[in-house]
Amino acid sequence: MKKINLLAIFMCIASGVWAQERENYAPAISGTLRGKYEYQTKENEARFQVRTARVSVHGNVTPKVEYKAEIDLCDKGVIKMLDAYTRLQPWQYFDFTIGQMRVPFTIDAHRSPHQQYFANRSFIAKQVGNVRDVGAMVGYDVHVGFPIRLQAGIFNGSGLTHQRDFWTKGINYSAKAQFFFPFNIDLTASVQKIVPDHFTVVMYDVGLTGHYRNFLAEVEYLYKTYEHDAYKDVHAVDAFVNYDIPVKNRKSFIRKVSPLLRYDFMTDHSDGRRYLDGALNQTGKLVTNDYQRHRLTGGVTLSLGTPFVSDIRINYEKYFYRHDGIPKTSERDKIVVEFMTHF
Repeated sequence: MKKINLLAIFMCIASGVWAQERENYAPAISGTLRGKYEYQTKENEARFQVRTARVSVHGNVTPKVEYKAEIDLCDKGVIKMLDAYTRLQPWQYFDFTIGQMRVPFTIDAHRSPHQQYFANRSFIAKQVGNVRDVGAMVGYDVHVGFPIRLQAGIFNGSGLTHQRDFWTKGINYSAKAQFFFPFNIDLTASVQKIVPDHFTVVMYDVGLTGHYRNFLAEVEYLYKTYEHDAYKDVHAVDAFVNYDIPVKNRKSFIRKVSPLLRYDFMTDHSDGRRYLDGALNQTGKLVTNDYQRHRLTGGVTLSLGTPFVSDIRINYEKYFYRHDGIPKTSERDKIVVEFMTHF
């Protein structure tokens, strides 16, 4: 009888532990919704837009095995698979990731939509340095009086939607180093090689982020080169400041007010693909897809929940083109009011 009681107690304890572990490994669901209103001041035209409708499932199946699958149900009106990877962490300071992911490159392009400071992304994040791909990546954390995060990966160059019959004799690579200095300055340096079509493209990026109490400032520079001078080198800059003003009244609908200002710039830019008569064609050549421009963006973010839970982003964007620059339909002076919700 005593043995039966002990066995029953053991079974109860074991089942409780199993249930606890099972609960800890339950998938977590998160998502981001961004709806916006835009008014182009010179054209006197306006629109409503759902820019983001992301849903993500992520979690662990063991303490050292992590996974993530993320889809955007409305990326410019198109359904896109964004992330689909497994991450292993056999040791405390080392991890290995395989699948589709955002490659380790740049600062601003790595921010998820709910972590962005402005309604519209910088030129570096949108036009020049935004890449997701299928491949494998390693990460290593080291401490030398301050933390350092190192990442490097090799990738197909195909993306998730074109990987079925994709084979290559070469690889794309990307590497990134982040230095978190103890005096409120972070330094990020990264390099990336891609082959969008026929010509190899190599990009170099460096940036500084300074943060002190409620103030944040960041500057980032990207340099892009094309093999055999197939297109002229590209330069891009992103610099912004942000100041958070907490609302002390806990009953207030608005929890934080953040005035912010950004300057970004890019020279003429090619996406690295060959065109003929305006269409993709392997007998064509690289063309200018984005004309040189400067942009000033000013505004305020009203945070209804912190951090990055529910924001109202109110921005005004002023563009400056050369006399021969051709603005795209949505790359003109505009007022933007965006509502972001992250769950």
